[in-house]
Amino acid sequence: MRKSLRHIYPLQLALFSGVVATSTTVALLSPGLSGSGRAALQDDPKTVVDEVWQIVNREYVDTTFNKVDWQSVRQTLLDKNYTSRQQAYQAITVALKQLNDPYTRFMDAEAYKELTTQTTGELSGIGVRLEVNKQTQNLTVVEPIANSPAFRGGLKAGDQILAIDSKPTRNMSIEAASNLIRGETGTPITLRVARQGISEFNLRLVRARIEVPTVRYAVRQEGKDRIGYLRLQEFNAHAASQMRQSINDLKSQQVNAFVLDLRGNPGGLLQSSIEIARMWLDKGSIVRTVGRQGNATESTASQSALTQLPLVILVDRSSASASEILAGALKDNRRATVVGNPTFGKALVQSVQSLSDGSGLAVTVAHYYTPNGTDISRKGIAPHIQVSLTSQQRQALAANPALLGTQADPQYTKAVGSLKAILAQPKQSTNRAATIVPLSRPR
Repeated sequence: MRKSLRHIYPLQLALFSGVVATSTTVALLSPGLSGSGRAALQDDPKTVVDEVWQIVNREYVDTTFNKVDWQSVRQTLLDKNYTSRQQAYQAITVALKQLNDPYTRFMDAEAYKELTTQTTGELSGIGVRLEVNKQTQNLTVVEPIANSPAFRGGLKAGDQILAIDSKPTRNMSIEAASNLIRGETGTPITLRVARQGISEFNLRLVRARIEVPTVRYAVRQEGKDRIGYLRLQEFNAHAASQMRQSINDLKSQQVNAFVLDLRGNPGGLLQSSIEIARMWLDKGSIVRTVGRQGNATESTASQSALTQLPLVILVDRSSASASEILAGALKDNRRATVVGNPTFGKALVQSVQSLSDGSGLAVTVAHYYTPNGTDISRKGIAPHIQVSLTSQQRQALAANPALLGTQADPQYTKAVGSLKAILAQPKQSTNRAATIVPLSRPR
């Protein structure tokens, strides 16, 4: 029996396309200051300006700072008198632009909070995916997340949310509804719900910390073959555990091959991509990172692969950062066939750091290379089999994401064809996935 998709898109999570192969560190104030001293520093906009300069000076991957006199930049920044935080933020932004690095960037408190929410893979809310019904224009439940307050409270797919804490939702956007639904853990929220066949009713829920689903998966019966389809949306802190659970569940359903869909995946945590690569690889290099002093760190497989079954990876131009690390590792180790379009081409790693006033800074700290030593900057990962979608096909898949990973998805069907060719080969004592031969070369 065909299994339904388990995990669907989270509600309005901010994505930073091609930006976040990150490690997270915390910037601390100087030791020895009293609480009042810290408060005084935090109230001075110049403090954050100097914090940013110091972090870049200490950690930025390019010690020439794009041939900019970084000491002179500090003097210019500190010579100014800032009458507001916004003035200081603008000065920081202007200074960082001189590095000519779009990934080294300043974030105000709101943007920094969104990024940390994304990378932690958690948010505070009720755990529900919503859409605006095209026919009724009403806010409608697509799916409650398993074990969330919405799920436990009995909210069902198809329910219409007429009001959130007495605020009518007619003509309300998904983003506006999301902002009302999110809130501090432990706080109550009341929804006015319309359900077919019964009278309208109020549903009182209590917000909780929600682990955001980032993997969805299903068994696809393709002729005589059972294909395990996995779609990974981003590499947050829970991606590896969710991927492990998904692979094991699909194995228990006797799949004989896998399709891993990384299309549209903007990246995320570096360590998450390494952990997921180890689920597919028993041996070999995964990625090599090189810091500002030329110091290199290599991450390798740890003989902990969960499966040796054949694998195809789907990628496109929006597959970036950590997605490229994973695809590059499995391609260079001949563990997977890569199908789709060349990826984004982001070969830089950022450290994301908090600042004393609640804002944050992402700073590029390393360059990475695939196991074969390839620098993918501005080139991306080239697929074994290039399959481009027409404009009409892209629009159809974007309008109805449920079509992804089905026979209505040309890149998926090409992946299935590749797997069928592999599965048709005579069985050998060694891992067939390691001897994948693509059906065609990139155009």
